[in-house]
Amino acid sequence: MIAALNRVVGFIDDHLTEEIDVAALTSELGTTEYHLRRMFSSLSGMPLSEYIRRRRMTVAAAEVLTGDAELLGIAVRYGYGSTEAFGRAFRAVHGVSPGDARRAGGPLRTQPQLRFRLTVEGNSPMDTRIADRPTFRLIGHAARVPLIYEGANPHIQAHIAALPVSEHDRLKALSDTEPAGLLQVSDDVDPDSTEGSELTYLHGVAITEGTPAPSDLDAIEVPAGTWAVFRIQGAYPAALQTTWAATATDWFPSNPWRLRPGPSIVAVLDRAADFSTATCELWLPVEREAS
Repeated sequence: MIAALNRVVGFIDDHLTEEIDVAALTSELGTTEYHLRRMFSSLSGMPLSEYIRRRRMTVAAAEVLTGDAELLGIAVRYGYGSTEAFGRAFRAVHGVSPGDARRAGGPLRTQPQLRFRLTVEGNSPMDTRIADRPTFRLIGHAARVPLIYEGANPHIQAHIAALPVSEHDRLKALSDTEPAGLLQVSDDVDPDSTEGSELTYLHGVAITEGTPAPSDLDAIEVPAGTWAVFRIQGAYPAALQTTWAATATDWFPSNPWRLRPGPSIVAVLDRAADFSTATCELWLPVEREAS
């Protein structure tokens, strides 16, 4: 995966003035656009689309400052149909318009070319198992919430707090398959995993394909497939978020698996009364990397 990411970065720099077909490129590299975008954003801290935009504007800035070319010609060369569209992208990266930058010589914000490296320290073993699961359903109460990486998500907290205690008991009684118990489900996540982008959060349980579900509950159909299951113990939600990040930095680059589209699921197996610590399982949908 690390080699594939570096090849993508090199390809981007070689084709900054062209339309970049990420799907075709990832197919040539033997991976998928979905997995590559998720790994890129997890490791670099920015969406792939944002990196492409920053690199284009970094290189374009040199032409704006040092060349005599008209701004429209520069805009068209970098894929923008007008100086207005180019100016918006330029200002979003550099904080000034192309015209002001040309007159004043800056200020400019440079996006260096990324280089991905795998550092193996071996001091954080991950308790992981691979599970093949038949088709099942996730049922419960869903809401659209923004993606937040660090700390508790107040939107999710408010969603759960609005449910009466009796509803939690009702849901637990409906659970009849793995992942077991009450579940925290994230679905329809932006492939670039952009912080602040919306996702569907479902507070619910898993049931088998043939189990009838109450009509008042939201449902997510989950096709048969393979899952990587990470067991986590410690401070909540810090330990869970640390493990989630480590799947991208440590586990996926070192194992012959890649993410596939589907919901990510957190099963809370045990917890302290104040939820300060917990034992959880993180379920991620995976498939084998092409050999």
